[in-house]
Amino acid sequence: MRSLFTLLFFSLLMFSSGFAQLTTTPDTYETTEGELTVYPINHGTVAFTYNDLTIFVDPFGGAERFADFDAPDLIFITDIHGDHLNPETLQGLDTENTTFVVPQAVADQLDEAFKTDLVIISNGESKEVAGLDVTALPMYNLPDDASSRHKKGRGNGYVIMFGDTKLYLSGDTEDIPEMRMLENVDIAFVCMNLPYTMDIYQAASAVIQFQPKVMYPYHHRGQDIEKFKELIDGSGAEVDVRLKDWYSK
Repeated sequence: MRSLFTLLFFSLLMFSSGFAQLTTTPDTYETTEGELTVYPINHGTVAFTYNDLTIFVDPFGGAERFADFDAPDLIFITDIHGDHLNPETLQGLDTENTTFVVPQAVADQLDEAFKTDLVIISNGESKEVAGLDVTALPMYNLPDDASSRHKKGRGNGYVIMFGDTKLYLSGDTEDIPEMRMLENVDIAFVCMNLPYTMDIYQAASAVIQFQPKVMYPYHHRGQDIEKFKELIDGSGAEVDVRLKDWYSK
């Protein structure tokens, strides 16, 4: 009886603390051009399905994480670091018919096998890729000096238009003005992990300013994302913060 009581107590404690909110359940959104489904994968890795497209962003953590997906039509890579450009994971994927969307620094380090269909895009550029309007945004640390782990111009954040739905991927960035100036974002993925990007307070301040309709904290290892959600909810900003489990599997 005591064991049963203990189990029930800890189950209640986990639920009340918010732990039970963290799931890997995908979310589906209606756009003017069809359904967009968001799949949290791992750390800074996310997958999307949209009409007949399968899209991976920064595949990392092993190809087995993508076993339930069709071969990717598009792979977006944000930066050269190993949790974004991960050769071991890429080599395990079927990329024979994949278009890679990358900054120049990533293109320079990609294996030749992945360069058969390559779209290189720089900060501030916009291109149409597989029928999607894609814009590359800066992602960098502040101050942007010799000590920066992420120099301005090396990596890309991305804004992708899925029909009328505007989606933003921050990549590894700090609280930069280019993010704060974003407008009319429907879905955002914003990083937060010290000492590599920014803390939850910097991230919350930026999100409160540009106010995406839906926002996913990602790339947040070691950070208190429930506290982050409290900051957003308490600000009065009309932002739906979705907490997902990026680290248990």
